[in-house]
Amino acid sequence: MYVAVKGGERAIRNAHRLLGDKRRGPRNLPDITLDQIATQLALSVDRIMSEGSLYDRDLAALAMKQARGDLIEAIFLVRAYRTTAPRFGFSEPLDTAKMTVERRISATFKDLPGGQLLGPTFDYTHRLLDPTLEGAECEEGERAEVTDEDKPMPRVTDLLAHEDLIEGDGAAENGAPVGDLTREPLSFPAERDLRLQALARGDEGFLLGLGYSTQRGYSRTHPFVGEIRIGTVEVEMEIPELGFSVSIGEVQVTECQMITQFKGSAKAPPQFTRGYGLVFGQAERKAMAMSLVDRALRARDFGEDVVAPAQDEEFVLSHSDNVQSTGFVEHLKLPHYVDFQAELDLVRRMRSEYETRMSAETSGTDANREAAE
Repeated sequence: MYVAVKGGERAIRNAHRLLGDKRRGPRNLPDITLDQIATQLALSVDRIMSEGSLYDRDLAALAMKQARGDLIEAIFLVRAYRTTAPRFGFSEPLDTAKMTVERRISATFKDLPGGQLLGPTFDYTHRLLDPTLEGAECEEGERAEVTDEDKPMPRVTDLLAHEDLIEGDGAAENGAPVGDLTREPLSFPAERDLRLQALARGDEGFLLGLGYSTQRGYSRTHPFVGEIRIGTVEVEMEIPELGFSVSIGEVQVTECQMITQFKGSAKAPPQFTRGYGLVFGQAERKAMAMSLVDRALRARDFGEDVVAPAQDEEFVLSHSDNVQSTGFVEHLKLPHYVDFQAELDLVRRMRSEYETRMSAETSGTDANREAAE
């Protein structure tokens, strides 16, 4: 950033003070706490953690408060903080089959081993404003009954895999290196691990639009939600001094397995194919959109023609990051006085030349008309 006007630094300091005053709001109201944000605005906090690539509810809540609810600004703040955090190592792959499930639904099989669990969802609520939520004190609703039955919940895709009706899950070989786009620039073509990283960090609205486009015919997929699960999973990390993995904590994640039709090609037999989404927190819309776009980006793997925007890897991955997009768009607010003056002079010269040429052509036409008469 640069300041091209006298007294600009003082104006910026005043703008910062005004921002702080607007953030605080009316002094006759209590200041909102981070605990309130983290618990009562949990879905926004989950999005900040997911697209900020940092699982820390307190920091995400702080970023949201500092950004006055602007989620993209909060995501930017979290990513900036993330670059300062030391990295101690890499965790083992999450085993979502051992997830402590809070919500688990399938649109492909009604009766599942372990059952379906609705959990906290807006799916079955009326989209009507609830006036009872207005005000500082609200009536406390009835507590939902929660059971502690430890039922096995195999994945729906595993049921199909027993009959060889769906492609393999693409498990990586032990010891295979995993890319990290936060340390190395993204290049094309990208491996699926990097694509999934980029999609997990991608803007929810952008991915939702792309996922919607695949359903409207801009891709050759017919999707079914095989399974969505939300819950907590243990994060394990191998300690070199111990020689084995230990649990270092739990994270809440949303996982979506999308099942899509595939009629077969020279590269693969007729079977169902997979789209995959995994994000921090409770964010099933993001996980679903991610899984739709993941499948669309795998078109070449199945010998399909790349004809739709959601199938174009470079287009999708280069424009899905909201922090990068924000930087390119919002830099237009910075002073461009010199550049604009140069453009202004150029347009004036071009306009003058244009008017001179048009005047000459008009004069020539009038002279020819008089000669003909």
